[in-house]
Amino acid sequence: MASLPGASSSSPTGSSTSCYKHSVKIEPRQAEAFLKKPDAKIRAVVIYGNDDGLVAERGSLLAKTVCEDLKDPFRVVDIGGDVLKADPARLADEFSAMSLMGGRRVIRVRPAGEESVAALENLIAAGAGDALVVLEAGNLTPRSNLRTLAETESLLAALPCYMDTAEALEGLVESAARAAGFAVDPAALDWIVDRLGGDRGQTRSEVEKLLLYKSGDGNRTITLEDAVAVLGDTAAVGIDDVIAATFDGEIVALDRALDRVFAEGGNSIQLVRSLQRHADQLHLVSGHAKGGNFESALFKARGLPRGGPVRQRFERHLRAWPLPRLSAALTTILDAEIDCKRTGMPDETIARRLCLRLAQAARQAKARR
Repeated sequence: MASLPGASSSSPTGSSTSCYKHSVKIEPRQAEAFLKKPDAKIRAVVIYGNDDGLVAERGSLLAKTVCEDLKDPFRVVDIGGDVLKADPARLADEFSAMSLMGGRRVIRVRPAGEESVAALENLIAAGAGDALVVLEAGNLTPRSNLRTLAETESLLAALPCYMDTAEALEGLVESAARAAGFAVDPAALDWIVDRLGGDRGQTRSEVEKLLLYKSGDGNRTITLEDAVAVLGDTAAVGIDDVIAATFDGEIVALDRALDRVFAEGGNSIQLVRSLQRHADQLHLVSGHAKGGNFESALFKARGLPRGGPVRQRFERHLRAWPLPRLSAALTTILDAEIDCKRTGMPDETIARRLCLRLAQAARQAKARR
């Protein structure tokens, strides 16, 4: 894979550009540094992925490295991908044009898709120009011509944006709360992360709603009760039913629960991560149990209610899923999340297939008992 200019390159003004080295495809560990100071020799960046909120957020951050006011009509140009399809020469023309009021320009292409490939090829072949082109695309597969061009051409860069991991979501929630002067109770953090999808825009919106709710509260700790009061109505309805049916091996109930979740706009990544969290809790408690006595280890499962049907269901799953089977389930769940991010298969299909595989394993184990 080609490499972008590294620490030795210089900006047009003679100042050193970013001191990190990266390939044409910006890796996750490089994204933050790149967004703060993109290499001056990069003409265009293709931002893509299945997290629309993160794509939009990073597109704005990147554009603001050129012009802080994204409503400036003299330095910011917005072009639709369909416009470039009809006029593929326009991108190169805009890149070469000078601002009437001075200052570097930014060109935003939203939404971008395969129709933008010819325009990018013209941009690569263009002469002088110092504008930055930011293309915001959807989830491009590895076979995408737009993605391939951005990843292999040294004047372009590709910046993938996928759903946040549970760890990233925890960090996002805690940092936002900390900035507002709040701490987050561990049980509340577990509950919030378990019920939010991985979409960055949705996550920020829900966290802001929670912080607004707490703004007049003298208690500077966000509790589980606070989270349920504010976010309970936005949690994906029916995911608990999916978890119950999956780990109980109830195929018919599972099919109904999945239909209800997706009919009401359920998020596939959120569902996969909820299954993972449940399996993680089961694995943790089962691993700490001594001689099959789960009571001594149940406190290890953060955010688990002390009683009621959720606790009863958890204990039932502990008895039905021994450690080896839980380890295999966690591997299967991880593979499904990777498939959601890397394959062109619809996320809903992957999530349904995962639930069915786990439910069949539970059903087969039940039949052997």
